[in-house]
Amino acid sequence: MLSEDELALLEAIRGAGSLSRAAARLGKAPSTVSHAARQLEQRFDALLFDRRGYRLQLTRAGELLAEEAVRLALDVSRVTRRVRQVANGWEDRLWVVTDELMEFETLMPVMHAFDAQDSGVALRVTHEVLAGTWEALRDGRADLVIGATNEPPAIPTLGWFELGVIEWVFAVSPRHPLAAAREPLTREEIARHRAVVVADSSRLTGGRAYGMVGGQRLLAVPGMRAKTLAQRDGLGIGWLPRHRVGSLLQRGELVEKRTADPREPNTLYVGWRGDHEGRALQWWLEQLRRPRLAKLLVRGVDAYA
Repeated sequence: MLSEDELALLEAIRGAGSLSRAAARLGKAPSTVSHAARQLEQRFDALLFDRRGYRLQLTRAGELLAEEAVRLALDVSRVTRRVRQVANGWEDRLWVVTDELMEFETLMPVMHAFDAQDSGVALRVTHEVLAGTWEALRDGRADLVIGATNEPPAIPTLGWFELGVIEWVFAVSPRHPLAAAREPLTREEIARHRAVVVADSSRLTGGRAYGMVGGQRLLAVPGMRAKTLAQRDGLGIGWLPRHRVGSLLQRGELVEKRTADPREPNTLYVGWRGDHEGRALQWWLEQLRRPRLAKLLVRGVDAYA
Protein backbone atom coordinates (compact mmCIF):
# COMPACT_ATOMS: atom_id res chain seq x y z
CA MET A 1 0.00 0.00 0.00
CA LEU A 2 1.33 3.45 -0.91
CA SER A 3 1.31 6.42 1.43
CA GLU A 4 -0.49 9.64 0.54
CA ASP A 5 2.87 11.26 -0.22
CA GLU A 6 3.83 8.44 -2.59
CA LEU A 7 0.47 8.65 -4.37
CA ALA A 8 0.89 12.41 -4.70
CA LEU A 9 4.38 11.89 -6.13
CA LEU A 10 3.15 9.51 -8.82
CA GLU A 11 0.27 11.80 -9.78
CA ALA A 12 2.51 14.88 -9.88
CA ILE A 13 5.06 13.21 -12.15
CA ARG A 14 2.35 11.76 -14.41
CA GLY A 15 0.69 15.15 -14.77
CA ALA A 16 3.75 17.44 -14.90
CA GLY A 17 6.08 15.48 -17.15
CA SER A 18 9.27 16.95 -15.68
CA LEU A 19 11.13 16.85 -12.39
CA SER A 20 11.04 20.63 -11.83
CA ARG A 21 7.32 20.98 -12.56
CA ALA A 22 6.50 17.95 -10.38
CA ALA A 23 8.53 19.47 -7.55
CA ALA A 24 6.70 22.79 -7.97
CA ARG A 25 3.32 21.02 -7.81
CA LEU A 26 4.36 19.27 -4.62
CA GLY A 27 5.99 22.34 -3.13
CA LYS A 28 9.28 20.49 -2.66
CA ALA A 29 12.84 20.80 -3.93
CA PRO A 30 13.65 18.83 -7.11
CA SER A 31 16.35 16.90 -5.22
CA THR A 32 13.76 15.78 -2.65
CA VAL A 33 11.39 14.59 -5.36
CA SER A 34 14.21 12.79 -7.17
CA HIS A 35 15.23 11.03 -3.96
CA ALA A 36 11.67 9.98 -3.22
CA ALA A 37 11.32 8.57 -6.75
CA ARG A 38 14.49 6.46 -6.34
CA GLN A 39 13.29 5.16 -2.97
CA LEU A 40 9.99 4.10 -4.52
CA GLU A 41 11.83 2.19 -7.26
CA GLN A 42 13.99 0.46 -4.68
CA ARG A 43 10.93 -0.52 -2.69
CA PHE A 44 9.32 -2.24 -5.69
CA ASP A 45 12.61 -3.30 -7.31
CA ALA A 46 11.35 -1.94 -10.64
CA LEU A 47 12.02 0.92 -13.03
CA LEU A 48 9.04 3.19 -12.46
CA PHE A 49 10.29 6.47 -14.02
CA ASP A 50 11.66 7.26 -17.46
CA ARG A 51 14.46 9.80 -16.96
CA ARG A 52 15.61 10.13 -20.57
CA GLY A 53 16.15 13.67 -21.82
CA TYR A 54 14.73 16.51 -19.80
CA ARG A 55 11.48 14.77 -19.02
CA LEU A 56 10.49 12.61 -16.11
CA GLN A 57 7.65 10.27 -17.01
CA LEU A 58 6.13 7.10 -15.65
CA THR A 59 7.09 3.85 -17.30
CA ARG A 60 4.38 1.28 -18.04
CA ALA A 61 5.20 -0.30 -14.67
CA GLY A 62 4.87 3.12 -13.04
CA GLU A 63 1.52 3.74 -14.72
CA LEU A 64 0.25 0.37 -13.48
CA LEU A 65 1.42 1.15 -9.95
CA ALA A 66 -0.29 4.54 -10.01
CA GLU A 67 -3.58 3.12 -11.27
CA GLU A 68 -3.62 0.19 -8.85
CA ALA A 69 -2.62 2.39 -5.93
CA VAL A 70 -5.55 4.73 -6.58
CA ARG A 71 -7.93 1.79 -6.86
CA LEU A 72 -6.65 0.28 -3.62
CA ALA A 73 -6.91 3.63 -1.85
CA LEU A 74 -10.55 3.90 -2.94
CA ASP A 75 -11.20 0.34 -1.78
CA VAL A 76 -9.67 1.08 1.61
CA SER A 77 -11.78 4.24 1.86
CA ARG A 78 -14.95 2.28 1.05
CA VAL A 79 -14.09 -0.45 3.55
CA THR A 80 -13.39 2.18 6.20
CA ARG A 81 -16.78 3.78 5.63
CA ARG A 82 -18.53 0.40 5.74
CA VAL A 83 -16.77 -0.60 8.97
CA ARG A 84 -17.81 2.67 10.61
CA GLN A 85 -21.32 2.21 9.25
CA VAL A 86 -21.67 -1.27 10.78
CA ALA A 87 -20.01 -0.12 14.02
CA ASN A 88 -22.73 2.54 14.27
CA GLY A 89 -25.44 -0.11 14.07
CA TRP A 90 -26.30 0.10 10.37
CA GLU A 91 -26.23 -3.04 8.25
CA ASP A 92 -23.83 -3.36 5.35
CA ARG A 93 -26.79 -4.32 3.12
CA LEU A 94 -30.54 -4.76 3.47
CA TRP A 95 -32.27 -7.26 1.20
CA VAL A 96 -35.99 -6.57 0.86
CA VAL A 97 -38.20 -9.15 -0.82
CA THR A 98 -41.75 -8.19 -1.74
CA ASP A 99 -44.47 -10.56 -2.74
CA GLU A 100 -45.40 -10.16 -6.39
CA LEU A 101 -48.71 -8.69 -5.24
CA MET A 102 -46.87 -5.60 -4.03
CA GLU A 103 -46.20 -2.90 -6.61
CA PHE A 104 -42.76 -1.34 -6.79
CA GLU A 105 -44.17 2.18 -7.27
CA THR A 106 -45.72 2.13 -3.81
CA LEU A 107 -42.31 1.54 -2.22
CA MET A 108 -40.48 4.31 -4.03
CA PRO A 109 -41.42 7.10 -1.55
CA VAL A 110 -40.15 4.89 1.28
CA MET A 111 -36.86 4.39 -0.56
CA HIS A 112 -36.46 8.16 -0.99
CA ALA A 113 -37.05 8.61 2.74
CA PHE A 114 -34.52 5.88 3.49
CA ASP A 115 -31.93 7.55 1.24
CA ALA A 116 -32.38 10.70 3.31
CA GLN A 117 -31.02 8.80 6.33
CA ASP A 118 -27.63 8.81 4.58
CA SER A 119 -26.87 5.47 6.21
CA GLY A 120 -24.68 4.05 3.45
CA VAL A 121 -26.69 0.80 3.56
CA ALA A 122 -26.89 -0.89 0.17
CA LEU A 123 -30.54 -1.63 -0.60
CA ARG A 124 -31.58 -4.60 -2.73
CA VAL A 125 -35.24 -5.15 -3.66
CA THR A 126 -36.46 -8.31 -5.39
CA HIS A 127 -39.76 -10.17 -5.45
CA GLU A 128 -41.10 -13.68 -5.00
CA VAL A 129 -44.54 -15.28 -5.34
CA LEU A 130 -46.67 -16.99 -2.65
CA ALA A 131 -44.64 -19.53 -0.63
CA GLY A 132 -41.45 -18.32 -2.30
CA THR A 133 -41.66 -15.09 -0.27
CA TRP A 134 -41.46 -16.79 3.14
CA GLU A 135 -38.94 -19.25 1.72
CA ALA A 136 -36.60 -16.39 0.78
CA LEU A 137 -36.59 -15.22 4.41
CA ARG A 138 -35.98 -18.70 5.77
CA ASP A 139 -33.15 -19.42 3.31
CA GLY A 140 -31.32 -16.13 3.92
CA ARG A 141 -32.27 -14.55 0.59
CA ALA A 142 -34.14 -11.79 2.40
CA ASP A 143 -33.73 -9.68 5.53
CA LEU A 144 -37.27 -8.33 5.28
CA VAL A 145 -40.33 -9.60 3.39
CA ILE A 146 -43.31 -7.39 2.57
CA GLY A 147 -46.74 -8.63 1.51
CA ALA A 148 -46.18 -12.33 2.20
CA THR A 149 -49.34 -14.40 1.86
CA ASN A 150 -50.29 -17.54 3.80
CA GLU A 151 -49.73 -17.72 7.55
CA PRO A 152 -46.20 -17.15 8.89
CA PRO A 153 -44.24 -20.41 8.88
CA ALA A 154 -42.11 -21.84 11.67
CA ILE A 155 -38.84 -19.95 11.19
CA PRO A 156 -36.45 -19.52 14.16
CA THR A 157 -36.51 -15.97 15.59
CA LEU A 158 -39.22 -14.97 13.08
CA GLY A 159 -40.87 -11.62 13.71
CA TRP A 160 -44.03 -10.63 11.85
CA PHE A 161 -47.13 -8.49 11.84
CA GLU A 162 -50.18 -8.14 9.59
CA LEU A 163 -49.93 -5.53 6.85
CA GLY A 164 -53.55 -5.66 5.70
CA VAL A 165 -56.11 -7.63 3.73
CA ILE A 166 -56.43 -7.86 -0.04
CA GLU A 167 -59.79 -8.59 -1.68
CA TRP A 168 -60.26 -10.48 -4.94
CA VAL A 169 -62.61 -10.20 -7.88
CA PHE A 170 -63.31 -12.94 -10.43
CA ALA A 171 -62.97 -11.13 -13.75
CA VAL A 172 -63.22 -12.02 -17.43
CA SER A 173 -62.96 -10.16 -20.70
CA PRO A 174 -66.32 -8.91 -22.06
CA ARG A 175 -65.50 -11.02 -25.13
CA HIS A 176 -65.04 -14.20 -23.09
CA PRO A 177 -67.87 -16.79 -23.19
CA LEU A 178 -68.30 -16.55 -19.41
CA ALA A 179 -69.06 -12.82 -19.62
CA ALA A 180 -72.65 -13.61 -20.62
CA ALA A 181 -73.03 -16.70 -18.42
CA ARG A 182 -75.62 -16.79 -15.63
CA GLU A 183 -74.41 -16.21 -12.10
CA PRO A 184 -73.17 -17.52 -9.85
CA LEU A 185 -70.62 -19.42 -11.91
CA THR A 186 -70.23 -23.02 -10.80
CA ARG A 187 -66.93 -24.85 -10.41
CA GLU A 188 -67.85 -26.99 -13.41
CA GLU A 189 -68.40 -23.96 -15.63
CA ILE A 190 -65.14 -22.37 -14.54
CA ALA A 191 -63.19 -25.61 -15.04
CA ARG A 192 -64.11 -25.68 -18.74
CA HIS A 193 -62.07 -22.51 -19.39
CA ARG A 194 -58.37 -21.74 -19.14
CA ALA A 195 -57.15 -20.00 -15.99
CA VAL A 196 -54.43 -17.37 -15.99
CA VAL A 197 -52.08 -17.83 -13.02
CA VAL A 198 -48.92 -16.42 -11.53
CA ALA A 199 -47.02 -19.49 -10.39
CA ASP A 200 -45.53 -19.94 -6.93
CA SER A 201 -41.79 -19.17 -6.96
CA SER A 202 -40.98 -21.64 -4.16
CA ARG A 203 -37.83 -23.68 -4.84
CA LEU A 204 -39.14 -26.54 -2.72
CA THR A 205 -42.75 -27.05 -3.78
CA GLY A 206 -42.02 -26.94 -7.50
CA GLY A 207 -44.43 -24.04 -7.90
CA ARG A 208 -48.14 -23.98 -7.13
CA ALA A 209 -51.04 -21.94 -8.42
CA TYR A 210 -53.96 -20.59 -6.43
CA GLY A 211 -57.48 -19.52 -7.37
CA MET A 212 -58.15 -22.37 -9.82
CA VAL A 213 -60.13 -25.59 -9.86
CA GLY A 214 -58.81 -29.09 -10.35
CA GLY A 215 -58.10 -30.16 -13.92
CA GLN A 216 -58.36 -26.65 -15.29
CA ARG A 217 -56.07 -25.66 -18.18
CA LEU A 218 -53.49 -23.07 -17.23
CA LEU A 219 -51.70 -20.13 -18.74
CA ALA A 220 -48.77 -19.24 -16.45
CA VAL A 221 -47.55 -15.64 -16.71
CA PRO A 222 -44.66 -13.77 -15.05
CA GLY A 223 -46.61 -11.41 -12.81
CA MET A 224 -49.91 -9.86 -11.73
CA ARG A 225 -49.78 -7.13 -14.36
CA ALA A 226 -49.31 -9.75 -17.08
CA LYS A 227 -52.18 -11.77 -15.61
CA THR A 228 -54.45 -8.71 -15.69
CA LEU A 229 -53.55 -7.94 -19.30
CA ALA A 230 -54.04 -11.56 -20.34
CA GLN A 231 -57.51 -11.69 -18.78
CA ARG A 232 -58.46 -8.33 -20.26
CA ASP A 233 -57.47 -9.72 -23.66
CA GLY A 234 -59.58 -12.84 -23.24
CA LEU A 235 -56.69 -15.29 -22.91
CA GLY A 236 -58.12 -16.77 -19.74
CA ILE A 237 -60.01 -16.17 -16.52
CA GLY A 238 -59.21 -15.86 -12.84
CA TRP A 239 -59.07 -13.81 -9.65
CA LEU A 240 -57.53 -10.34 -9.58
CA PRO A 241 -56.90 -7.84 -6.75
CA ARG A 242 -60.05 -5.71 -6.66
CA HIS A 243 -58.38 -2.37 -6.00
CA ARG A 244 -55.82 -2.83 -8.78
CA VAL A 245 -58.40 -3.32 -11.53
CA GLY A 246 -61.12 -0.91 -10.46
CA SER A 247 -60.79 1.31 -13.54
CA LEU A 248 -60.91 -1.68 -15.91
CA LEU A 249 -64.13 -2.84 -14.26
CA GLN A 250 -65.64 0.64 -14.44
CA ARG A 251 -64.82 0.96 -18.14
CA GLY A 252 -66.11 -2.50 -18.95
CA GLU A 253 -62.70 -3.79 -20.09
CA LEU A 254 -63.13 -6.50 -17.47
CA VAL A 255 -66.42 -7.97 -16.25
CA GLU A 256 -66.88 -9.06 -12.65
CA LYS A 257 -68.63 -12.41 -12.20
CA ARG A 258 -70.05 -13.86 -9.00
CA THR A 259 -69.02 -17.44 -8.29
CA ALA A 260 -70.56 -20.22 -6.27
CA ASP A 261 -67.28 -20.51 -4.35
CA PRO A 262 -66.04 -16.98 -3.60
CA ARG A 263 -62.36 -16.54 -2.86
CA GLU A 264 -61.63 -15.45 0.68
CA PRO A 265 -59.57 -12.28 1.18
CA ASN A 266 -55.86 -12.78 1.80
CA THR A 267 -54.05 -11.39 4.81
CA LEU A 268 -50.67 -9.93 3.87
CA TYR A 269 -47.76 -10.01 6.29
CA VAL A 270 -44.47 -8.30 7.00
CA GLY A 271 -41.76 -10.69 8.22
CA TRP A 272 -38.13 -10.53 9.33
CA ARG A 273 -35.49 -12.49 11.20
CA GLY A 274 -35.26 -11.27 14.79
CA ASP A 275 -31.56 -12.12 15.01
CA HIS A 276 -30.66 -9.61 12.26
CA GLU A 277 -32.18 -6.37 13.56
CA GLY A 278 -29.92 -3.50 12.57
CA ARG A 279 -30.87 0.16 12.34
CA ALA A 280 -31.94 -0.09 8.70
CA LEU A 281 -34.33 -2.98 9.37
CA GLN A 282 -35.72 -1.18 12.42
CA TRP A 283 -36.29 1.93 10.31
CA TRP A 284 -38.19 -0.01 7.64
CA LEU A 285 -40.33 -1.81 10.21
CA GLU A 286 -41.26 1.51 11.77
CA GLN A 287 -42.41 2.83 8.38
CA LEU A 288 -44.37 -0.32 7.54
CA ARG A 289 -46.27 -0.15 10.82
CA ARG A 290 -47.73 3.20 9.80
CA PRO A 291 -51.39 2.67 8.81
CA ARG A 292 -51.28 5.10 5.89
CA LEU A 293 -48.36 3.33 4.23
CA ALA A 294 -49.77 -0.12 4.96
CA LYS A 295 -53.05 0.87 3.31
CA LEU A 296 -51.24 2.20 0.25
CA LEU A 297 -49.19 -0.99 -0.11
CA VAL A 298 -52.22 -3.26 0.20
CA ARG A 299 -54.48 -1.26 -2.10
CA GLY A 300 -51.67 -0.65 -4.59
CA VAL A 301 -51.78 1.54 -7.67
CA ASP A 302 -54.46 1.16 -10.30
CA ALA A 303 -52.09 1.21 -13.28
CA TYR A 304 -55.01 1.17 -15.70
CA ALA A 305 -56.75 4.30 -14.41
